[in-house]
Amino acid sequence: MGDGSSVASSRFLMHISVRGNCPEFLRPFVSLLIYRFIPSSLSLTPCQVSKLGQIWATLVIRECSGIIGLELGLGSGEGDVLNKLLRQIRLLLEMIRFSHTVFALPFALLAVLMAWKLMDANPMAEKPTVDGGSGSAWWAAWQSWGRPLLGVLLCMVGARSAAMAFNRIVDRHIDANNPRTAQRHLPRGDLSLRTAWGFTMVSVAVFVLGTLLFWPNWLPVALAFPVLVVLLGYSLAKRFTVLAHYWLGFALMLAPICAWVAIRGPALLAAPAEWGTALTLGAAIFFWVGGFDIIYACQDEASDRAAGLYSIPAWLGAKMALRWAAMSHFLAWVCFLTLGWIAPAELELSWLYFGTVGLIGILLAYQHSLVRPDDLSRVNVAFFNVNAVISLGVLVATTVDMWVL
Repeated sequence: MGDGSSVASSRFLMHISVRGNCPEFLRPFVSLLIYRFIPSSLSLTPCQVSKLGQIWATLVIRECSGIIGLELGLGSGEGDVLNKLLRQIRLLLEMIRFSHTVFALPFALLAVLMAWKLMDANPMAEKPTVDGGSGSAWWAAWQSWGRPLLGVLLCMVGARSAAMAFNRIVDRHIDANNPRTAQRHLPRGDLSLRTAWGFTMVSVAVFVLGTLLFWPNWLPVALAFPVLVVLLGYSLAKRFTVLAHYWLGFALMLAPICAWVAIRGPALLAAPAEWGTALTLGAAIFFWVGGFDIIYACQDEASDRAAGLYSIPAWLGAKMALRWAAMSHFLAWVCFLTLGWIAPAELELSWLYFGTVGLIGILLAYQHSLVRPDDLSRVNVAFFNVNAVISLGVLVATTVDMWVL
């Protein structure tokens, strides 16, 4: 094909894909042909090639965004499409409080490391290979620790994102009538209900696909649906029980337990010592999360009563609720301490772990010193900052204790 025909063909493809004469479902494919075809046929500047790539990306985003309902406003200036996409992603991450993943994820990773330690499978050690080649070494590393870690991360992020998005969906009318939550994304109209539902479905898909990475261990796949029921059910629990805080605690305690099951598989059923360790770690999270959720719910005592919702602050008042939360945190501390006592000797928990448990007790006491029934202004500091230090601190200290000391 000569240069003249190349120019004509490329202009024709550009016209039908960008101007609108191409069927909608074919636009991304035609645009891909443009991007692959023109640079090899014409002498274009890098800027021109980049512009064509931007047009192609815009059209692909136009099609794909419809799957989850992202309102990108692609009919006008296509140069702003990536900024609009990034804004939509930012709003979605804000809606689900993605930063709060720091509460449960460290404990899931800790469970993985504990399970590996008990299996005597150091993920950082060189793995035996069939032929000694570098390719088989990489494959062995991927199979032994790369794939499980990726599976845990996908499951954690997908499950939590689905649960939080579902919570925002079912609570959108309640949030609109609560002064503290009226400015959330759905009540304010920053995100559409269609977008929120689409994001929830994609998150569920990520979670389920993550469970497949553990195959041939069939337990994660078999347990995926029951786990989702628990996670999504929390959003409805406060409509019928004051113990909704502990429903959340139960949902988050599943993180280390399910991670342990995913790593060990059916072999865990014949290892009662490991079950005891996993369940004790889960119990610590159960009481820890329940306690700080009670503190957080004290902000909504009046609005929960007005809406007919169930919570311990709405039932007992902020003063008694904070005492309940303190008792819950004491039980969490006892569970962390017990974990160090009952953990199998192979985990080699020593002075560093027990010293960290002591610091946890101090941090929990400090958390309760920040809030009073008549002054809840520092709830967010108590809720996020202190608890983030606890979760990350336990992960780092216990990992160093097991693998380094």
